[in-house]
Amino acid sequence: MPRSLDGLLMAPVQDQDPGQVGSATRFRYHESEGQVWATYQGGDIARGYLVGTREEDRVDFRYVQLTVDGATASGHCLSRIVELPDGRVRLEETWQWESRPGSGTSVVEEIRPESGRPMSMVRE
Repeated sequence: MPRSLDGLLMAPVQDQDPGQVGSATRFRYHESEGQVWATYQGGDIARGYLVGTREEDRVDFRYVQLTVDGATASGHCLSRIVELPDGRVRLEETWQWESRPGSGTSVVEEIRPESGRPMSMVRE
């Protein structure tokens, strides 16, 4: 089973449509006893939260977010946790909006200081 998500800082590997998470968005994950939650912000996202459960390498969560232009949105996501060859964690996600039409897939990966990517912290 892949390691815990607790304390990981993660970012999408590519941008999506405007008003959604993108490469400038940062997620701070927490995990305890099968529960997973995170805060996120950056790019078009002023503030976002997710909460769900983990069973082995699967995470099932709901998310809600506020964009910088004041719009809110919520949805559901199923993620598969993958350990990369360099030891970092990747989440391969399939998501669907519940507050508006739309669905898709995305990938977020763990950010480490040595990766050279900015270490923007998400406020709790």
